[in-house]
Amino acid sequence: MARAELARAQGRSAFGADAENYDQARPAYPDRVFEVLRETCGLCPGTRTLEVGAGSGLATRELLRAGAAPLLAIEPDARLADVLRRRSPETSLEIVTRPFEEVELSTGYDLGTSATAFHWIGQRKGLAKVAAALRPGGFWAMWWNVFGDPERPDAFHGATLGLLSGMASHKRDLQRPFALDQAARIGDLRRDGLFEGINSYTLKWTLVLDPAQVRALYATYSQFAMLDDGERTRLLDGLEEIAITQFAGRVERNMCTPLYMARRI
Repeated sequence: MARAELARAQGRSAFGADAENYDQARPAYPDRVFEVLRETCGLCPGTRTLEVGAGSGLATRELLRAGAAPLLAIEPDARLADVLRRRSPETSLEIVTRPFEEVELSTGYDLGTSATAFHWIGQRKGLAKVAAALRPGGFWAMWWNVFGDPERPDAFHGATLGLLSGMASHKRDLQRPFALDQAARIGDLRRDGLFEGINSYTLKWTLVLDPAQVRALYATYSQFAMLDDGERTRLLDGLEEIAITQFAGRVERNMCTPLYMARRI
């Protein structure tokens, strides 16, 4: 297995280590995301939908509420898929517990989606597979909840730099996150001439957390999940202590939710 593929496999398998906490601690996607999907991508009752990397169902449940049916949700981690299955018993939902790259897809989908997951997929092959599954004129939408905003100062991030200095995510302050690299993401969609009507929409908002929520949220990050128990506990204790002592129990994190949409030619 190539190094990039190995890193992707290790990273995306980390989230199921505590699937229930992942489902409870990760913030919901802004309502506006699903409004845009209805307005721009035709999401409505009876929309035949594909979801790549459904996780525990944070986006899946909203797609179902909007009427996506049937909905095929692909999630490679059985632990996350079990949470999704328990929380979303709708008969219109089919869950496949295999990596997206290995799933044999039918064709004719009206809408393909991926929420905070498509960075774990090789972009060129992944988008080609999505395009092959969509009907002509069908829509593709991918979005992420990004913790932090390069254009706004983040006091909590700054306060934790010393504690988390060994974490790769805290060493990339000068780099634009994958999801916010608009030129690259739009370039991926344009590259092979499979999509048209390509556009993006970025929401900026604030996530407010108490110390226990800070601890629970950071525990869901893949880099934390892959630590040994002792080191993970030390860092989570430190984060909770900073939230209490330096932020009086109220932490505000800058959030961005970039949404990319395109129509299958």
